[in-house]
Amino acid sequence: MDQLTLREKVGVNYMLLELTGAVNSYTSSDLQEKVYSYIVDTNVVLDMEQVTQLDSSGVGIVIAGHNSGEENKTKLFVMNPSEAARRSLERTGFFDMFNVIHSVTEVSDD
Repeated sequence: MDQLTLREKVGVNYMLLELTGAVNSYTSSDLQEKVYSYIVDTNVVLDMEQVTQLDSSGVGIVIAGHNSGEENKTKLFVMNPSEAARRSLERTGFFDMFNVIHSVTEVSDD
């Protein structure tokens, strides 16, 4: 069975969620809950460097988090997407709309 490990780190103007493993319909409920609760009040950074799989449910969380951020005047950032994560996000056709960063120092409220 695929697993997803989430580590949370609080930043000055963001909540960092470090993801390790597969983000799919079996593993994504905890991620979804955290993204949706944090994005209301602060920026959310998804560190996807160690993501081994990102299926449609995971992509849906990223898109919904992005949209929720716009509604709440916060942002969702995708940091260092792995090749698997990048491919899945690119397949949506909306990759350019995501805030892709390489370091938390790039997190801004602008």
